[in-house]
Amino acid sequence: MQLPTILREPAVELIGEKCYVSLIENLNIQDIDCIKYAVSKGLGLGIVLGGSIVKVPQILTILKKKSAEGLSLASFLLEALSYSITLSYNMRQGNPFSTYGEIMFIYIQNIIITSLIFYFGRQPAKMVAALIGLLSVFWTLNNAALVPPVVMSSLFAATIPLNLAAKVPQIYTNFKNKSTGQLSVFTVVNYFVGSSIRVFTTMTEIDDPIMLFGGLLASSFNAILLLQVIIYWNSNPTKKGHSKLD
Repeated sequence: MQLPTILREPAVELIGEKCYVSLIENLNIQDIDCIKYAVSKGLGLGIVLGGSIVKVPQILTILKKKSAEGLSLASFLLEALSYSITLSYNMRQGNPFSTYGEIMFIYIQNIIITSLIFYFGRQPAKMVAALIGLLSVFWTLNNAALVPPVVMSSLFAATIPLNLAAKVPQIYTNFKNKSTGQLSVFTVVNYFVGSSIRVFTTMTEIDDPIMLFGGLLASSFNAILLLQVIIYWNSNPTKKGHSKLD
């Protein structure tokens, strides 16, 4: 089957010439490898699109409530740092955008949420300092002269425990308050689904054990957050207070 050029070119760009010929032109539904690859590419793009809006409901919730109650500042700062390393690593490795694109969007949204936590915590000076610090770190990580490849790989490996550290404060805050506060259900669900799918796309498209292990870890801790959302559904905090600003 021949597709018009306007459709053929993006299809080839997405799944490659070999798989395009096999699946589209030859309609070879027995080509399991190409089917897995095509599914992985489709899911990857879906995650990227989802990542572009995954924390928008969280941002809107904070703005609507004019409060960041129940959100752990430590979690968002650590997560932003982790994502800056992951994003820089993938960019420098030249990995397909479909395998990491959501990281860029989530990183930006994390910076916005961190700023809002400081803003509603009435700490503008710390907000500016955090913004400058996070952007400076990202610029430094993308400078090969300042951060050699071997150091970049080591930093990326370090994001595995960093991701763990980023999730634990929020999990602990939820457990202590017996509530998820202003934590967006949409965000938590999308995080869990996205991280689980990312495990599949990493296994299919990239031969990188560190990335795979990191994906499995992220999926596991996102599952814990999702479980807390279910357990504490419609619960009120046992103690009223502001977000942790430590």
